[in-house]
Amino acid sequence: MKNILLVCAAGMSTSLLVNKMKAAAKEKGIEINIDALPVSECSSVIDKADIVLLGPQVRFQKPQVDALVNGRIPVQVIDMRLYGTMNGKVILEGVLKTLGI
Repeated sequence: MKNILLVCAAGMSTSLLVNKMKAAAKEKGIEINIDALPVSECSSVIDKADIVLLGPQVRFQKPQVDALVNGRIPVQVIDMRLYGTMNGKVILEGVLKTLGI
């Protein structure tokens, strides 16, 4: 099972995206775990993640997250349009492609 960490500002809109991504994974028959946390709390679970996705509202904190993962896993900023439309299916497909699934 792959672990995806979504990093956001407060987690409100991101929880909706998590639900859409989980629904898309279920449709594909893929088991994934997705957590959404603010940047300030992500260091406690980042070692369990296979990929980190940053919400567009926290893209400026990518260097901070890059330092936390130290090149171990991919860190990507979610496209603003995909995030705005809560397109969990396309975002999940991008994650799966990045992870080689």
